Amino acid sequence: MPVVAGLVALVVLAVVLIGAVSGSSSSPNECGLDTDGPPVAGIPANYLALYRKAGAQYRIPWEILAAVGAAESDHGRSRAPGVRSGENHAGAGGPMQFLAATWAAFGIDGNHDGKKDRYDPADAIPAAARYLQHNGAPQKMHAALFAYNHSDAYVGDVLHRARRYKATPPIACTDSGTIAAPNETIAKIIAFAMAQRGKPYVFGATGPHAWDCSSLVQAAYRAAGLAIPRTTFAQWPFGIRVPNHRAQPGDLVFFNSGPGTSTNRPGHVGLVIAPGKMVAARCSTCRPAIGVETYRRQDWVGTTRPLLKLRGRPHSPDDRWKT
Repeated sequence: MPVVAGLVALVVLAVVLIGAVSGSSSSPNECGLDTDGPPVAGIPANYLALYRKAGAQYRIPWEILAAVGAAESDHGRSRAPGVRSGENHAGAGGPMQFLAATWAAFGIDGNHDGKKDRYDPADAIPAAARYLQHNGAPQKMHAALFAYNHSDAYVGDVLHRARRYKATPPIACTDSGTIAAPNETIAKIIAFAMAQRGKPYVFGATGPHAWDCSSLVQAAYRAAGLAIPRTTFAQWPFGIRVPNHRAQPGDLVFFNSGPGTSTNRPGHVGLVIAPGKMVAARCSTCRPAIGVETYRRQDWVGTTRPLLKLRGRPHSPDDRWKT
């Protein structure tokens, strides 16, 4: 947690730090997940975009900001006191754990909504970058991090996490290659769903910070301007059935999984993104809770193609959704 204090005289050569944790460059995203770079395992897409944006604005390696966010609140996912409201035992609050006095001095209205809210990551993340810059980062990163939290162990932990983020290869869109969507509509559906990876699964949640399996699918279609039912039980009869072996990107795959389900009333759904691969909100204890996995499993009971119904097209197993 940051405190307003003078810098501790810890001198680290800038070239050593920058070589260790910076130098990452933004590159075009082949899957259209965001405009700032590819996704990174374990970091929710909304937080990753904020880390990258604030890093570029304040010349702080985004990996450092992500490491601070991970150490302080698991990118806002922690249920500990002070993360989402109130304060912890030391008086810190928000995903980047600011003391009230420090927030008063360094808080930012990052999303330009007229408020400086330390519990809003859009405000807290750039404020953290500003605070680190004020305390000497990136040239004196060790000292800046020590000012953020007066602990050598904390500084070492953040630098270790940052190096891991830098060294970890970006997530391939399907874990085996990039996605080839048949058309722009399906590309929008898949891009939205893929951008939710790393967020929590909460039964009944409808976003934007957490999803269950059916709300994720519904929101993905909504991102392309299309409306499908909310629940898995309603989504199953909605789309037009296609043979399982003809599943293609944009299709929904259903499973006999969960309470009150059967082969005729599946309770779990995923979105096909590539042959054999789906993105799905799986369960609250799964790691990741929302991620890419195979749909070729024993409880797979059927596949539907909602666009055939939404577009008023007749059922054709060979339809490739040409536009």
